[in-house]
Amino acid sequence: MSVKIRKFTDLIAWKEAYSLVKLIYKFTDEFPRKESYTLVTQMRRAAISVSSNIAEGFSRRTKKEKIQFYFMSHGSLTEPQSQAIIAKGVGYLNKEELKAFQLQSTKVQKLVNGLIKGTEKIHNT
Repeated sequence: MSVKIRKFTDLIAWKEAYSLVKLIYKFTDEFPRKESYTLVTQMRRAAISVSSNIAEGFSRRTKKEKIQFYFMSHGSLTEPQSQAIIAKGVGYLNKEELKAFQLQSTKVQKLVNGLIKGTEKIHNT
């Protein structure tokens, strides 16, 4: 039985992106105070952008618009991926935290790719 997707919060990609946001908030809460307006803000804003672009893409009517926002979500995802590596390099994340982040971000990346491919397929039939 397939589930009817009625709103963006029904999308697995959005749910997993939201989980990524919560993970980043959890990790960055432990960063030094001096990073509050630099790395912490950058990572949080980028992660929020991922889920926000999925939501906005869902609400768009045309295939071109939907895919554009899903691609922006995909692009936004590479920002916190880079920043997490930097955070590990400067000692703000440990090996296990970086691994957890990488697993979650890879999951989101695959799901967003699926949204793009699915949108192309559905709108081409």
